[in-house]
Amino acid sequence: MKFHVLTLFPDMVMQGLMTSITGRAVQQKKIDIDAVNIRDYTQDKHGRVDDYPYGGGAGMLMQAQPVYDAYRSVADQFPENAKKRVVYVTPQGTPFTQQMAQDFARQDDLILLCGHYEGIDERVLEEIVTDYVSIGDYVLTGGELASMVIVDAVARLVPDVLNNEQSAETESFHGNLLEYPQYSRPEVWHEKAVPEVLLSGNQKKIESWRREQSIRRTLERRPDLLEDASLTLKEQKFLDSLLKEQGESRLKELEQ
Repeated sequence: MKFHVLTLFPDMVMQGLMTSITGRAVQQKKIDIDAVNIRDYTQDKHGRVDDYPYGGGAGMLMQAQPVYDAYRSVADQFPENAKKRVVYVTPQGTPFTQQMAQDFARQDDLILLCGHYEGIDERVLEEIVTDYVSIGDYVLTGGELASMVIVDAVARLVPDVLNNEQSAETESFHGNLLEYPQYSRPEVWHEKAVPEVLLSGNQKKIESWRREQSIRRTLERRPDLLEDASLTLKEQKFLDSLLKEQGESRLKELEQ
């Protein structure tokens, strides 16, 4: 899979992504990352890519022409009938999720467009963008950090990028449940012992305990995810018991 990041700061993107898992994946040719400098495609002799917005307002706006030409430099490399997936990272976009990362990971190529200043001329967005994506309800200086988040999340889902093939399947958000708590050596730390079930060697009991802990943690931290979680009848009964305990606890708090 190849990621094409259209940006005014290619060094920032490459320095951030050429380390750890993504950097190793590039070196092993499992993925490829191409940071395209939008400034290389401006027709302005001074290298400008921005101008004042029509109608007034604070700040500057990235112009359509250099963004479009940078996009074409990438898109023209694709086969004629290839689907071009262009992600514009913006607080106005759809919240980024693990399901979205899985969808993007099915692409052979993914183009990410990084805005800057007060944004990008709407006309070029209308012409090239297929997905408007937000990593959170806050504003960053530019789209580079958000793009790196998306590349990292998607890259780890590409086959053979992770050394442990089960890692991407068992970590947080798999099956709409948060990951269960985990423990390593020593067996006792700060007078806190590793749960006995993890020392039992009984894999069936361990897996059952982990599923219950995932359900419990999801209820505590991200109850919204449970609406679409895939649970067995036994696990649903466990969740119902937790909800009952939660309701009783709240009732006691109100009575105090």
